[in-house]
Amino acid sequence: MTIKRTKAVVLPLYNDNLIRALLGLKIEEREIPELKPDEVLIKLGASPCNPSDIAFLRGGYNIVKPIPVVPGFEAMGEVVETGTEAQHLINKKVSCFSQEDSDGTWAEYFRAKAKDCIVLKDGINNDQAACLSINPLTAVGMFELVEKAGNVPFVLNAAGGQVPVFMRVLAAEKGIEVINIVRKEEQVEQLRNAGQKMVLNSTAEDFSDQLAQACNTLNPLFAFDAVAGEISGQMLNSLPEEGTLVIYGGLSGQSVSGIDTMGVIFKRKKVIGFNLNEWIAEMDENTFKEQTDHVQDLFIEEKFKTQIQGSYKLEDVVTGIRAYIKSMSAGKILLKGDL
Repeated sequence: MTIKRTKAVVLPLYNDNLIRALLGLKIEEREIPELKPDEVLIKLGASPCNPSDIAFLRGGYNIVKPIPVVPGFEAMGEVVETGTEAQHLINKKVSCFSQEDSDGTWAEYFRAKAKDCIVLKDGINNDQAACLSINPLTAVGMFELVEKAGNVPFVLNAAGGQVPVFMRVLAAEKGIEVINIVRKEEQVEQLRNAGQKMVLNSTAEDFSDQLAQACNTLNPLFAFDAVAGEISGQMLNSLPEEGTLVIYGGLSGQSVSGIDTMGVIFKRKKVIGFNLNEWIAEMDENTFKEQTDHVQDLFIEEKFKTQIQGSYKLEDVVTGIRAYIKSMSAGKILLKGDL
């Protein structure tokens, strides 16, 4: 290897208090370990901050790495060095996700497994490619449930978020109606102006009644929830017989609650989780390529577009994340490299 060290964002300690976790972040020189045969070294183009990254900084994510550690689960960049089994990727621009038990993507140079790299097509924007691996594939993976059930209507919580945006695009292609749940009246207006017929405000006094009425009208078999807490129970309770609540995030930091026990027993309702890593692991190499090619085409055709509110240098990581947590609905923030 010719590149031995890299500038990186380093998390010295997990802290449930996010502000303290942010204030603990440092910019340091990190040694780059020797590449394994199936690894590549990537020069950073851009890396987003996702809700999973926020949970990771707090020590509340499913993945907990030995510290100090470089955060970051997703990025795009150019492969500059490879292990012996990954030489086909040299000089390729790739999007990748990195959830190994080692340093992540918030660095000038970072390692990734070759199998976790998606070779980018011509025509895809670098900033959009940085956000290719997690949210779009999560939307595609969850939408498979809808397709397998016969393209049925469904409910989306946190409907102003990026995964719901992608799921609405996929639903529109199939002519599927969606019940959208948001927390602010301006979000209700935005979605209705964008052509969504059913948009509910979860802070309304009669929200439970509105949701029940919407579900009686459309008969959705799935509700997709990135929030958890009491609203999870409200969603499941409003679904018809054999309805399924799909949990793919926990933005509230609360446990799922308020589920009607009789509905689970006598109406065969259920709660499942969606784990992107497991969904990907179930695919063979050809199927994975088909899926990622399809997602790239959606970006190139501008049917998919990640909303980005700002870009920051690695040194400005705290400023960037503060802007992101202040208004997640305004879009992602990117940490940019020199690519």
